Amino acid sequence: MAVDLHTHSNVSDGSETPSEVIRLAANAGLRAVALTDHDILAGLDDARAAAERHDIEFIPGVELSLDWRSLAPDADQRGGMHMVVLWIENQAGPLQDRLADLRLGRERRNHTILERLASLGIDVPMEEVLARAGDGSVGRPHIAAVMVDRGYVPDIAAAFDLYLGHGAPAYVSRKRLTVEEAISLARASGGVPVLAHPHTLGFEDDSRLESLLRHLHSTGLIGVETHHSAAEPGRRRILRRMADRVGLVPSGGSDFHGTYKPGIHIGVGCGDLHVPDEFLEGLRAQRAVL
Repeated sequence: MAVDLHTHSNVSDGSETPSEVIRLAANAGLRAVALTDHDILAGLDDARAAAERHDIEFIPGVELSLDWRSLAPDADQRGGMHMVVLWIENQAGPLQDRLADLRLGRERRNHTILERLASLGIDVPMEEVLARAGDGSVGRPHIAAVMVDRGYVPDIAAAFDLYLGHGAPAYVSRKRLTVEEAISLARASGGVPVLAHPHTLGFEDDSRLESLLRHLHSTGLIGVETHHSAAEPGRRRILRRMADRVGLVPSGGSDFHGTYKPGIHIGVGCGDLHVPDEFLEGLRAQRAVL
């Protein structure tokens, strides 16, 4: 059977409620699903309750954006490093206690982004952004959605390409955990740290990626997403072999965001994704010895 260990709800930057994410996972025939919203755990209780109703295993999680300049001096010119932490609960803990600080940094960045957009002649009222986000954590996709609503861009992808993405005129960096901090805090909180979608690191040379993965494993990283919606089947096989060589457990997920990432569906990604149940069991085995 298949699983999906990377999904998002409207508690962060997805379009669907946590319970709807679970319903979609159950309808897709998945055995298990993880909810991994950005920097926030507020959706876990609703998702867990929905999982019980739909008789599907639920894995609580979170996704973190990391500062990885200590590992690559050109990191800022490359791309983002993200980490999914599985089996992290909505309760007090070393990582959980840091998430509030990360959300505050995200809030400050949102205000600065709106100021930069205004300087470019693009009026995006914060109240409309907040309305888009509902009770969830506000992020760039919500700003992009308002830009679409107001006719400044044709779709969310264009908003990121032209204004909000890395290197674009309204892009603003924010406070992030270092890689070392994230791994240490995740493990101290009972979580299993997994490097998400390694393609966003921007390495053209697989030998450099493999060297980085080997180093991350030595510092406590448990897994790496070999299977992701943005990776074609051939690339997934390459990443799986790489994970085996460096001692990391393979993981995977759709990175579902609902309408904020059109064409990506829970469980199957763009249509050809299959994350085998054995990935979950491999990660669970590592959790047992932490």
